[in-house]
Amino acid sequence: MDAFLKSVERRAYVMARFATSQEQEALDIVQDAMFKLVQKYSHLHKDEWPKYFYRILHNKINDWYRRENVRNRWRVFFDRKSESDGFKIEDNVSQTCYREPGRTLIGEQDSNDLLAAVAGLPLRQQQALILRLWEGFSVAETARIMRCSEGSVKTHYSRAVHRLREELEKPYVGLVF
Repeated sequence: MDAFLKSVERRAYVMARFATSQEQEALDIVQDAMFKLVQKYSHLHKDEWPKYFYRILHNKINDWYRRENVRNRWRVFFDRKSESDGFKIEDNVSQTCYREPGRTLIGEQDSNDLLAAVAGLPLRQQQALILRLWEGFSVAETARIMRCSEGSVKTHYSRAVHRLREELEKPYVGLVF
């Protein structure tokens, strides 16, 4: 179980970070999802852990959104400015190759644009995109994790890809469906 949790912790964190835009909230969500998986599903075969883990993570993110909506109703009465924590996802991703400085600068700008575009997607589109493209789940598996129909997964994924293409003004090879 430890090896599985270590293998998904960074990706789960990035997924929660995209959804919440808050470092501590994302860490709490991932920790809660991992705890729930160990508590409820550690007896299952290890091949089943990913689908249960991502379903739990998906539910925890949705729960966070529900609580946040309730909190935001009360925040209207208070003048609170949002705090920037200065977190950059790309700073936590290991560098695997070195390129020329000019190409690196262009690549970093493209990465920043892509990360900002993904972060700007609606939650369901983000989740469909990350589960399908990044995690490699099938449409059926993604539908089970997101608790929706396969048609909804295809729609969310398609809309996410089209929106990213529009925002970035160039098609990325990896974003095909």
